[in-house]
Amino acid sequence: MRVKKPVVVAAAVVASLCLGTGVAAAGDGWGAKPGSDGAGDSYYPQDGNGGYNVADYNLKVTYDPASHQLTGNQDITARATQSLNSFDLDFKGLTVDSVKVDGRDAKFSRTGDHELVVTPARALWRGQNFKVKIAYHGVPAPISDPALGDNGWQYAKAGGAFVAGEPRSATTWYPVNDTPLDKATFHLAITVPDEWGVIANGREKPSFKAPGGTTHVWAEETPIVPYMTTVAIDKWTFDRQTRKDGTPIVSAFAPGVPDTTKQAEGRLPEILDFLESKFGKYPIDAAGGIFLNEQIGFSLETMSRPIYSAGWAGTVPTIVHENAHQWYGDSVAVEHWKDVCLNECFASYATWLWDEGKEGVDLNKQYADDVKKASTAFWNGKLYDMGQGNEFTYVYSKGPVMLHALRNYVGEQAFSRVLKTWPSLHRDGNANMQQFQRYTEAVSHKNLQGFFDAWVYGTGKPADQYLYPGGLKPAA
Repeated sequence: MRVKKPVVVAAAVVASLCLGTGVAAAGDGWGAKPGSDGAGDSYYPQDGNGGYNVADYNLKVTYDPASHQLTGNQDITARATQSLNSFDLDFKGLTVDSVKVDGRDAKFSRTGDHELVVTPARALWRGQNFKVKIAYHGVPAPISDPALGDNGWQYAKAGGAFVAGEPRSATTWYPVNDTPLDKATFHLAITVPDEWGVIANGREKPSFKAPGGTTHVWAEETPIVPYMTTVAIDKWTFDRQTRKDGTPIVSAFAPGVPDTTKQAEGRLPEILDFLESKFGKYPIDAAGGIFLNEQIGFSLETMSRPIYSAGWAGTVPTIVHENAHQWYGDSVAVEHWKDVCLNECFASYATWLWDEGKEGVDLNKQYADDVKKASTAFWNGKLYDMGQGNEFTYVYSKGPVMLHALRNYVGEQAFSRVLKTWPSLHRDGNANMQQFQRYTEAVSHKNLQGFFDAWVYGTGKPADQYLYPGGLKPAA
């Protein structure tokens, strides 16, 4: 509900008198204070920010592949969750030209590795909706990760560019509240020379001619975590399909991507139908894939349109994995990075389910083989609170083994119900491992503390009661 104008004016006057004094001034009984410069994640304490929630990012970007120069004009729609006399955005490297808050020039400064500190002309009060307009420019640079290589804005050998990275990437090309806890819709209009094509998240809107080339428009109306936003610029070959329910599928293939990859992606409608049968209704408003002709260290579940490394990633199992993330990781995002098993363990198990359903693989035998050959390092690999830099390790190997044990421990009916209802329970939100444990306990009517201690929270080989439940008991 909009506050009547005289009250807004009065509040602004009080704000101007009380900035920096710590004097109680607002309707909530407290003076305006700076928002925190981090969102509180123990692994990445400076990522994200406090004091506000973003509703929408609207980007108008011009990019020149020849010079790598990017010029951006951004509109952020947000709501203050506390009284603010300043707030931070995460933004790395590029030059900020101007910032306005609610149409008024705002002061800004840069601190630390990636903090953009904005001081509005008038304080923002708790519950107030506000808009931020930022103009910026420069040559984007990726973030170097010792394990996965470059993250964020990256350059293709053929002259194009693309964005991919986890746990951070968006900061390399637009100002953002870079935390999984603050999802927002994402709108992009990007102008590139006519010979270049563009693909991004969400639904494709009509493009139009503009000075310097063509403006391509994409809109992701499903709330999205910042690191799942992407844009990719290349001389793409596009494939467009439509699911039976009307969901548009747009996939893009860089020059040189082999036909086998295109054939694998051609099965995406079948893959989504299968995953829907396991996880419930597809929770995103569009689908597709971005297939690079670049060897990068990973493929990534960028929302509605995963992005794939060249070669090994252009296969059905990888496409199954990344699209399973649309439920587990995208629609339901982690609350903290120590909960990353809720993303990767489930997407990895999705490939087991695919092999079982489509290839007739005996998963109990596969489980027995994996247990038999498992090393001490495997059993000591952590699936929860594994430490910064270790998030993307045993969740891919030990994670699906753990879930198959859980399936046998709670029974087929309870496990299937959990898989299908958990994503809808937390749709467009965040969740943690303890919530998943409690929900599985409620559905299965079992106390699962011993199982989770053995498999998820602890290390070492689980006791036989957790290692060989149900149909997994080894032959005598």
